[in-house]
Amino acid sequence: MIIFACMKEFDINIRIKVKQEDELSAMESILLDKARQATYRSYSPYSRFSVGAAVELEDGSIVAGSNQENAAYPSGLCAERTCMFYANSRYPDSPIRRLCIAARNTDGNFTLRPVAPCGACRQALLEAEQRAGKDIEILLYGTECIYCVDSVHALLPLCFDGSFLE
Repeated sequence: MIIFACMKEFDINIRIKVKQEDELSAMESILLDKARQATYRSYSPYSRFSVGAAVELEDGSIVAGSNQENAAYPSGLCAERTCMFYANSRYPDSPIRRLCIAARNTDGNFTLRPVAPCGACRQALLEAEQRAGKDIEILLYGTECIYCVDSVHALLPLCFDGSFLE
């Protein structure tokens, strides 16, 4: 007797709010300014793609970071992880509330479209979100618009986490 399994499928929906800069809250605007400023501290002589990130912590502190490249590419670090790891080491008891990312292209101009974090950054940010037990809001800046995402989990819906290791 042959039993055929019925194929199942499901949809994953991600809610992204699209805002203009003048629609941001005061704190979101400050965070965006810090992320844009951080792009000018990027060390990116190889890609010439300068990324800045800024996080707002629960205690109100803001930490910014930029991408740091190396001729041995895997040895560099993205802006998001640079910023987050510093925030976690400097303020270990204050979870990240919000993250903003901005990038300048090889012409030195801010990107028109919002730039999202790479997979490695999404995974590291997800761990921070899970460790804190609170969603981290994400702002992705582009000169045409800003994407606002409610959580890191929304950027990485079928994620690998520590529960698989148990």
